[in-house]
Amino acid sequence: MSPDVDLTLPKPGRHALRDRLLALDSQLFEFAAGQHWPGAERVLPRLSRSANHGALWFAAGAVIAASRTPRARRAAVRGLASLSLASLTINTLGKRSVRRPRPVLDSVPRARQLKRQPITTSFPSGHSASAAAFATGVALESPAWGAAVAPVAWSVALSRVYTGVHFPSDVLAGAVLGAGAAYAVRGLVPTRAQLRPPARPRAEVPALTEGEGLVLVANTGSGTADRVRTLLDVLPGAEVVECEPGQVRPELEKAAARARVLGVCGGDGTVNTAAEVALRYGLPLAVLPGGTLNHFAYDLGVEDVRDLTHALVNGQAVRVDLGRFRCGAREGVFVNTCSLGVYPELVRERDRWSPRIGGWPAGVLAALRVLRTDGHPLEAQIGTSTRPLWLLFAGNGTYHRMGLAPGRRVDLADGVLDVRVVHGGRRPAARLLAAAVAGPLTRSPAHAAVQVGRLRLSGVAPGSLLAYDGEVTEVEGEVTLEKLPEALTVYRPLPES
Repeated sequence: MSPDVDLTLPKPGRHALRDRLLALDSQLFEFAAGQHWPGAERVLPRLSRSANHGALWFAAGAVIAASRTPRARRAAVRGLASLSLASLTINTLGKRSVRRPRPVLDSVPRARQLKRQPITTSFPSGHSASAAAFATGVALESPAWGAAVAPVAWSVALSRVYTGVHFPSDVLAGAVLGAGAAYAVRGLVPTRAQLRPPARPRAEVPALTEGEGLVLVANTGSGTADRVRTLLDVLPGAEVVECEPGQVRPELEKAAARARVLGVCGGDGTVNTAAEVALRYGLPLAVLPGGTLNHFAYDLGVEDVRDLTHALVNGQAVRVDLGRFRCGAREGVFVNTCSLGVYPELVRERDRWSPRIGGWPAGVLAALRVLRTDGHPLEAQIGTSTRPLWLLFAGNGTYHRMGLAPGRRVDLADGVLDVRVVHGGRRPAARLLAAAVAGPLTRSPAHAAVQVGRLRLSGVAPGSLLAYDGEVTEVEGEVTLEKLPEALTVYRPLPES
């Protein structure tokens, strides 16, 4: 490897302000070289080496993600994404734009010098940029984890001057660029806090300071034991009923008969059942996310036990919409989505394979099997015309996509169904992919989108599948989708609190 600084280039001409700043920079470097902090000569050089190639931050990201909370996982991913952008910027633009030589090490004690001196240019500091990018990215998603990471990031930046490989201005510029990279990533993929749903319309609900009156049914198939124990530690007066997936509905019915507040812990399918029971009994619902995706809880603003207990203790709740489908004597509600066409087939195929190979592999296998079959599009009459459809998706509320982030809802009481249609034709996989890429567009050659309060389909072929919140049923003939505005009361922490 050869250095990327050409020392044969002529030195730039004199510039009074620049020369004064460079002189001050050198004085600060000499001052740092003369300092002897207890323990620093053993710790800082090792810390500096551990951050080579981002190794320290990848390890930190793994530790943060291992805490198994959604906010921590997002913080780890955001921190590493910010680090990657900062490193790319520094190595492609930063160091090649300002070809500044490294400091002379004469004044730096030998014991603190790095064994392998870097050969790249000095300005700006890549280690400082990576440290600041990772720490800032983590803090933007999780302030608590950001506070834990910040002292380590500060020490890495300080170590670059203490070991003599950078001037102070190199470190400062790198830190500024790293923080800027984290904010650039936030512009592309907004944080959950940026997309927090509005707090209206609020609902009057009891404040359960010790949890008395809350009966929470936990689906043990979702692996919710840790969450339930944490909830009981905070709300010892609550009653928790743990049951197998097949017993969720009967236990919810029993719980609703004696509860002031009906609680549920599980995935979106379990939450769907609880919402239907709470609606029928006229009870407020408390949702503790315990599944894989937890779309409803996360869009509501409840991510963990802390969020839910805060809302319960302070009596904070809102009214949200529900969706409802009807087909003859069969009907059901949905808190997230309802769909016909390819997606219900995918759900059924995934459920068939998931007990054998696991959820995510089963989902991938199901997509490959469904999209490679020679199936025919769904035939449905919309209005006065019959149309072939590969997919009809109806969301309970408008789904938005900001930047590169997946679609999510910012208002669960907007009164509309977000209807997306993928037109029939050849090559369903290509059409579905094109519709996914089009995303926020309301119309493209592959798909169309409209927001309505009610949708009626007729002429649906017998045996057609309809999926609602991960559950699948068969429909035929006439299918009606409609909104139930502000039908359900749900606990959630309010933004101003």
